Amino acid sequence: MELKGMVALVTGAAQGIGKATAEVFAKEGASIVLNDINEEGLKKAAKDIEALGVDCLPVVANTSLLSDVEKMYSQAMDKFGRLDILVNNAGITRDSLLHKMTEEQWKLVIDVNLTGVFFCLQGAAKIMRANGGGRIVNISSVARYGNVGQANYSSTKAAVVGLTRTAAKELARKNIRVNCVAPGPINTEMLQAVPEKVLEKLIQPIPLQRVGTPEELANTVLFLASDKSSYITGQIINCDGGWFMA
Repeated sequence: MELKGMVALVTGAAQGIGKATAEVFAKEGASIVLNDINEEGLKKAAKDIEALGVDCLPVVANTSLLSDVEKMYSQAMDKFGRLDILVNNAGITRDSLLHKMTEEQWKLVIDVNLTGVFFCLQGAAKIMRANGGGRIVNISSVARYGNVGQANYSSTKAAVVGLTRTAAKELARKNIRVNCVAPGPINTEMLQAVPEKVLEKLIQPIPLQRVGTPEELANTVLFLASDKSSYITGQIINCDGGWFMA
């Protein structure tokens, strides 16, 4: 029960990595604030979390809208009175080759994957500064090095790294640790929609020769959110089966 007595907010938690992280945190004793824009998925995820015996607050909010983020934190504080952990996981893709990418595709991904991460990080930092400390984990991606058809997505995931390191330097004196996890291919709903031939090409350069599971990534996030990483801040941990080496 490494997180017993703590309150954690996980964005993009209706499914995939976010839900797996929330479940791992709940099993370690944390009360959970679940966020997503998918109301039906969020309700189902909340039931699964509550079944683990912890308090859970589902909040439907668009993290790219500051007003929604402020309301989300207000609801969390009204219920729990504190916030110890933020996992900035919400993200989307709108893939297209560079010369075909529309302004809408570009802006939508920037708004959710970067601006939304900033809004949530900023809001959590204000609460944690007043509370005497906290842990923030942002989710980047190995796509930060560039992916064909993902100029928008890769740009945001590279920017999240810079945001993480800046926040880590600013907030360290307030006992707030800020780190980043960069997953490789993870077996989520998004990856399951990828054609088999494309998936084979994704796996080929991975030394472990497989995709990761949401639970494997969630355990990496748990480490950074727990006291076991108490002397770690400003770091980017790749959870990619060795893809980075290739």
